[in-house]
Amino acid sequence: MFRSRSLPSRLLGIVAALGLAVGLSLQAVPRAAATPQAATPRAAAALTQITDFGTNPTGLLMHLYVPNNVRANPPILLALHGCQGSGPYLYSSTDFASLADRYGFLVIYPSTNPGGSCWDVSSDQALTRNGGSDPVGLRSMIAYTEQHYGGNADAVYVTGESSGGMMTNVMLADYPDVFKAGAAFMGVPYHCFRTGSVRGWNPDCAQGKVSMSPQQWGGLVRTTGDPGYTGPRPRVQLWHGTADPILSHNDLGEEIKQWTDVLGVSQSPSATDTPAANWTRTRYDNSAGTTQVEAYSIAGAGHQLPVQGTAMAADAIHFMGLDAGSAGGGTGGTSGALHAVDAGKCLTDANNATLGTQQQIRTCDGGANQRWTRTASNQLTVTVGGSTLCLDADARGTTDGTRVVVWSCNGQANQQWRLNSDGTVTGVQSGLCLDVAGLATADGTPVQLWSCSGGRNQQWTLG
Repeated sequence: MFRSRSLPSRLLGIVAALGLAVGLSLQAVPRAAATPQAATPRAAAALTQITDFGTNPTGLLMHLYVPNNVRANPPILLALHGCQGSGPYLYSSTDFASLADRYGFLVIYPSTNPGGSCWDVSSDQALTRNGGSDPVGLRSMIAYTEQHYGGNADAVYVTGESSGGMMTNVMLADYPDVFKAGAAFMGVPYHCFRTGSVRGWNPDCAQGKVSMSPQQWGGLVRTTGDPGYTGPRPRVQLWHGTADPILSHNDLGEEIKQWTDVLGVSQSPSATDTPAANWTRTRYDNSAGTTQVEAYSIAGAGHQLPVQGTAMAADAIHFMGLDAGSAGGGTGGTSGALHAVDAGKCLTDANNATLGTQQQIRTCDGGANQRWTRTASNQLTVTVGGSTLCLDADARGTTDGTRVVVWSCNGQANQQWRLNSDGTVTGVQSGLCLDVAGLATADGTPVQLWSCSGGRNQQWTLG
């Protein structure tokens, strides 16, 4: 999603690729089984454009999304478009705004100047704190949102796709004290795209030909991004498709090297799993068991992440902690009743922590057996009388009608759940939806797994 500084033939090829990269005809990302349907695109008129937001050397535009149910002292997400995009385009083409509706955080949607251009991730001024260019204007937007909309300065996050994924890495390097975490989709390591010119094109980096040691990559962050900074660093999530024709999948490995070194964790994954079909996730934890770097490699995917209607944006939100009941570092969960939308009732452990009990819906009464906690490991736990059990797909079942029970927590995939942006709750192992049997609404109706249908008996809210 970039333009060359020279060579007209290369420019024409890249511009053609750019048209594809904004969704015209690039290879589609394989979807996980039973992923939610794509959300209806939002109208950009719902955004608020803000002018005179502070120092803005490159004349960036700012749009802000404030959900109707914005929470007190809300977290802030800076969401960065790719080349040929804009803030309103990113708003309408991704799930971040619908997730903000659910969890009550603010989203800043900036736009480059001139419109449709890439972010400056190549000039020397952009690659250092307060050096000038686009990062300074982006930092001003965050400060304005804190001052005028009550945004929480201790809960600021950043995400972006393609050029915006690159800028995500730059912002995390330039302003490590500002951000708690970030999620970069289809990016490259910080400083990889340096040319010394504003919005320059670096073909070697784009083609995945730039490879350095973890210490070299990490050294660039420490000595160039914010020289002398010794405080805590933001956690980082990374996404890339194996068939990306614009930015090589090799760049994902270089990003992992960079951020594991910066965050002081091993280059070897602490865990590797497949949370959805064709997705390989690696996690790199610190000595306390907290994930510092998380990477997703999407088999067969081209240059169009995050795909709307899948769990990608929700996974990024969860990693950053924006779906938690209160702002935090992204390692905690959300607790509360799990409401069945159609029935107006709550998921209930009726036998109070008895192993193997099938779960059911009952009138919400605020009891401990109706209070569920979403953990950092994507479990849903209930604690009654000092015993904590996990929501579990009985016997690791993956077929329609599988009973949903409580069982001793064991970390297996049949005890991991995705809370999706469309209100469904899907089992990681099966891809099936948490379903109130028979569309019933009476107390005692059992809960099961069933193929996702979009029905209201598969709609849930937590909290």
